[in-house]
Amino acid sequence: MNADDEPAPGQRRLWDGGTVGLITNILFPVDFSSACVGMGAYVKRAAMLFGARVTLLHVFDPASHSGLEQSVRAPAEIAADHEEIARRKLERFLAKEFPNAEVARVVVAGDPAREIARVARSGFDLVLMPTHAGMFRRMLLGSTTAKVLNDAGCPVMTSHHAETIAPRPLEHREWLCALGLGEESERVLRFAHQVSSGIRGNLKIIHAIQATDPKLPIQLDLQDQLQKKEREEAWERIEALQKKVGTQAVVRIGVGPVKETLVELARQSDADALMIGRSSRPGTYERLRDLTYAIVRDSPFPVVSI
Repeated sequence: MNADDEPAPGQRRLWDGGTVGLITNILFPVDFSSACVGMGAYVKRAAMLFGARVTLLHVFDPASHSGLEQSVRAPAEIAADHEEIARRKLERFLAKEFPNAEVARVVVAGDPAREIARVARSGFDLVLMPTHAGMFRRMLLGSTTAKVLNDAGCPVMTSHHAETIAPRPLEHREWLCALGLGEESERVLRFAHQVSSGIRGNLKIIHAIQATDPKLPIQLDLQDQLQKKEREEAWERIEALQKKVGTQAVVRIGVGPVKETLVELARQSDADALMIGRSSRPGTYERLRDLTYAIVRDSPFPVVSI
């Protein structure tokens, strides 16, 4: 199904603001790194929970060659050889976890971030990829994962420190949804409700109120009367959203710097994933602001950017 096609019977488009469909197609981009090896069992478990198909994607650079190679062979011949090498390598990669007879494997040429986002928009419901703990967490901007987060037309699930620690299997069935109470909140909560309900997971909502004094420590559960008005307004808006979406999730609210407060609320949970929102308008840099990058970077468990 192409990005502009109508959904098939029984399947609803994930990014249509009012309706959210099931995750049936997972895209797993791989670069043969240890991070991707560590993600193998995790992706397989996610596919089992969602009842989804998995496609492995590798993007190679057709222009990568040595000066000597270029001097004796035509560029088209070099590119063809590199594609064949990439195809053979992909066929062998995680062959036990994802048998070739059951799992599609796609090789394309070009810029990794651009091609991953392009393929994701061709009918996938979820991109699942590691963050490459070292570089990604020190400097998100400019990384392949960050560009995919910005440009993919579907939710993107990124792992936590997959380069050094394999992600914990999706077993605990608890999912967190961070709501900012902006224009995207209803869409984000609908997705969170659909996904958690589909796997019989327990959904919890977390929300952060920006502290008036950034030097004050993070306050959880809001007993301080100074934040009484903000607390009541947040509770009312979240309650209205839950009624609209049809959820009855437990809600926790904290006061402090927004990113630090959300991460602290998350750390007090034993969740499978943290779901956060980004604008549904593809191609806009503004849809992935510093807050989203920071939460992806510091979350104690995988993040689904919706």
